[in-house]
Amino acid sequence: MSLPKNPIQLMPKVYKAVFPLVHQELNYWRNFATTIPDPELRKQALMSIDTKTFHCEGGAILALLSEKNLKPVIEFIVAYQTISDYLDNLCDRSTSLDPVDFEALHESMIDAVKCQKSDQMYYRFREEQDDGGYLRALVSKCQSSLNQSKHYEGIKEYLVQLADYYCKLQIHKHVKKEERVPRLTNWFEKYQPELSDLEWYEFSACAGSTLGIFCLVSYSFNEMISEKLFEQVYKSYFPYVQGLHILLDYVIDQKEDEEGGDLNFCSYYPSKDVMLNRIEYFSTKSDQALKDLKDYRFHRMICQGLLGIYLADKKMSGPDEMKRIRRGIVKNGGLTSFFFYGNAKLYFKLKELKSSNRRVRESV
Repeated sequence: MSLPKNPIQLMPKVYKAVFPLVHQELNYWRNFATTIPDPELRKQALMSIDTKTFHCEGGAILALLSEKNLKPVIEFIVAYQTISDYLDNLCDRSTSLDPVDFEALHESMIDAVKCQKSDQMYYRFREEQDDGGYLRALVSKCQSSLNQSKHYEGIKEYLVQLADYYCKLQIHKHVKKEERVPRLTNWFEKYQPELSDLEWYEFSACAGSTLGIFCLVSYSFNEMISEKLFEQVYKSYFPYVQGLHILLDYVIDQKEDEEGGDLNFCSYYPSKDVMLNRIEYFSTKSDQALKDLKDYRFHRMICQGLLGIYLADKKMSGPDEMKRIRRGIVKNGGLTSFFFYGNAKLYFKLKELKSSNRRVRESV
């Protein structure tokens, strides 16, 4: 399977090859989730799949980098992203706000990329514990997929580092409200000398993406790849591509997070204009970081696609200020971003219509 170099080549492969495998995997995990004995764990597992399918769909586009090995890569991406979304729900809705509990839960994400057997009980610090083996099955699926990779040993250290960034972020951002910023700023101090162009909240955003992990795993299944590429991928995706990804995510969730009292990194910018300038900065730095990477045109297209797809979210069609932000960011991404923006708007509408029709049929 040749790698698409423009959106016209990309979208048929996404709809015909990638999304069907993603939905097949999600259906499997959703069916598993319905059997979870504990009602709260079952509720959060199902909700994480039903409301965050988009995360798996978007991440799985990177599986095209594997060329001939879409299935095991998409199995990994869906399982790993499902762990991420499930744990995010558990932490968001935690009553204890206990960092020890959050750390124990996120050991699963480290185990998933280390491919080492672990007997740790991930729920050991919380009341709800009986998930019928759901979380451990997700971890096992990630491990079994990685064990099929020819280059796993070449990507392992980078996977673990990116997973560690992600897990530490999730722990720090979900504790008691008054502890969040001090924990996050103290964490950033360790990395600030080498990332002096970033603010603490931007570094946190960079840590919150799984794109680098998915890109590394996808390339590791490509038989034509030299292992020298893996360090390049790591340094290209972290921090700027991952930062761009998560800052866009937070842009569209600002109002929702404000109402829910949740941490939103974009709220720390002194003004909307500064925020827009910094997103443009991340976009420019992402492009520069990707320049020397194999398949540059594909990676650049992914970044431009992020700009368009995130801003097609219906949350961006609210007040005039949000529309101004949307126009500015899409303009920065050029024609490719505009193409993805239009494509995503249509796709979201069709999904909404399909979901509405299904609810009507179920109510009859």
